[in-house]
Amino acid sequence: MPAPRLASLSSIPLAATTPISPNGWPLLVHLFPIQNRPDPKKCPSSRAQSRLPTGPFGTVLDPRSKRVQKWNRAFLLARGMAVAIDPLFFYALSIGRGGAPCLYMDGALAAILTVLRTCVDAVHLCHLWLQFRLAYVSRESLVIGCGKLVWDAPAIASHYVRSLRGFWFDAFVIVPVPQVVFWLVLPKLIREEQIKLIMTILLLIFMFQFLPKVYHCIYLMRKMQKVTGYIFGTIWWGFGLNLIAYFIASHVAGGCWYVLAIQRAASCLRQQCQRRPKCDLSLSCSEEICYRFLVPASTIGNPCAGNFTTTIRKPMCLDTTGPFKYGIYKTALPVISSNSFAVKILYIFWGLITLSTFGNDLEPTSNWIEVMFSICIVLSGLLLFTLLIGNIQVFLHAVMAKKRKMQLRCGDMEWWMRRRQLPSRLRQRVSHFERQRWAAMGGHDEMELIKDLPEGLRRDIKRYLCLDLIKKVPLFHNLDDLILDNICDRVKPLVFSKDEKIIREGDPVQRMLFIVRGRIKRSQSLSKGMVATSVLEPGGFLGDELLSWCLRRPFIDRLPASSATFVCVESTEAYGLGADHLRYITDHFRYKFANERLKRTARYYSSNWRTWAAVNIQFAWRRYRTRTRGPMIPVIENGGTERRLLQYAAMFMSIRPHDHLE
Repeated sequence: MPAPRLASLSSIPLAATTPISPNGWPLLVHLFPIQNRPDPKKCPSSRAQSRLPTGPFGTVLDPRSKRVQKWNRAFLLARGMAVAIDPLFFYALSIGRGGAPCLYMDGALAAILTVLRTCVDAVHLCHLWLQFRLAYVSRESLVIGCGKLVWDAPAIASHYVRSLRGFWFDAFVIVPVPQVVFWLVLPKLIREEQIKLIMTILLLIFMFQFLPKVYHCIYLMRKMQKVTGYIFGTIWWGFGLNLIAYFIASHVAGGCWYVLAIQRAASCLRQQCQRRPKCDLSLSCSEEICYRFLVPASTIGNPCAGNFTTTIRKPMCLDTTGPFKYGIYKTALPVISSNSFAVKILYIFWGLITLSTFGNDLEPTSNWIEVMFSICIVLSGLLLFTLLIGNIQVFLHAVMAKKRKMQLRCGDMEWWMRRRQLPSRLRQRVSHFERQRWAAMGGHDEMELIKDLPEGLRRDIKRYLCLDLIKKVPLFHNLDDLILDNICDRVKPLVFSKDEKIIREGDPVQRMLFIVRGRIKRSQSLSKGMVATSVLEPGGFLGDELLSWCLRRPFIDRLPASSATFVCVESTEAYGLGADHLRYITDHFRYKFANERLKRTARYYSSNWRTWAAVNIQFAWRRYRTRTRGPMIPVIENGGTERRLLQYAAMFMSIRPHDHLE
């Protein structure tokens, strides 16, 4: 059974005694891992099923369960979509250019946005239903430092309804205020040509619900973090959420800028009409709500733009080169009269540039609304840059921290090698090793990552990583699980670069190595001019001299000498078991290491015994061939005698290994 992700929760014991509610369900239960709860599928008995409390909204759920966490993430993303949809309602207003300019509402766009907003609100209704089934932490239990979950269904519903930031806040953020205003209030105001009132109402109702929605999303995230300690679990999700929040803020700034630009255009039209004699201004189109997709394709012009205004020629208010001072709204003129929704929505780019530059490019006029809007843009840009962009920098720093740490280490190493005037060959070996270690470990220290985990969890992780490799060693193949667990818990990962000498012949053996990846060349000097070589593949091991050293009686503190030199043929990853750890295991489990079968296995797979046996078998075979069939290689008069002497010397120099296993 896998351990829970939060160690703090897994360490909380189950309550010995549990208060019982009047209806028979347990009121308070200590927080304990989900896996420890009885599973009704595995326990079909009525007793096991009766332990799951139910209420009028269904079975009470644990907030730490995987299913609830997935639902909460989906609800959080839905609330983010709702926050992004609300500013799109601003773009439903438009000024038509066919004939006299007039204001109308794009019914097709408003209908699409209404459907989208209703869908995300329906998802939030599921969130409300879930909250009536979700157990909560009792505030009184936090006094003693051990949180308890309330499982009583009526108590859960009562707590959710009585909380101001609970049911009522969740219900407030889905009130269909924009839908009501755009379909019931806005057409009437357009017909009455109340342009200023329209803009005021739009901005007020937007801020009235938008700001609480933003706070609601933040509150949901904080609530999820309190229960599980994380939201999406990866650092890239945090990076993405902050970036999306910055784009939504730019989207809001662009929407407000679009609405205020329409108001300025309407003011310009009024002023232009007042300067013309016999001008009867009508700012409302003949159709307050216009559905352009219902108009026949053969229709010439824009049928949504007709009204009863009497004017001469094209108005100068929609001309960017006109005399009217638009200030910061000058670039909005092509947008407010455009029939393309893509053109309007892409002007999020204006908000992105303005917020990112803290409003440096803004040149407002003396209009007080324009000045206040510019001030809000500057302050919002500073706040967003400090919070969101600062968080993104933190995430990027966390992602690049390991790489930066390696760069600093390599820089320090280069400085030290230059200061000590090491030769270039040694410098290249050091640099090559650092690169190989980075490629193999990815900048992580595995032992450092898991050292603070509970002992049982750490042992299970190391058992998963090392057990299959340890079992490949014939020496440990028949050991019981207790000994294997102790071996796995004490091994350490090691990395060796190509052509690196792991140990030289005659050096004291300090550890046993179990090869995970790569190959190691073994070289043993038999006599002057003759060397026995072999290659150890993944799954092989070296340093078996330590085993006989640990089992020797009487024990000698001096470490055994290596009988061969081991050099990496390629980059090698291995697990190492130190001499002290191996001695600890052999001392505490000596009953297992003292049997005859293990002794024979150790001798059979020992590289020392195999080399000694190979040399003696080779010479015995040569003597047999020479005695029965004559010499295999013709004796050369000048060098044959010397070669034969070297072969005999090698046979006598290949001393039988002493493993003290008798």
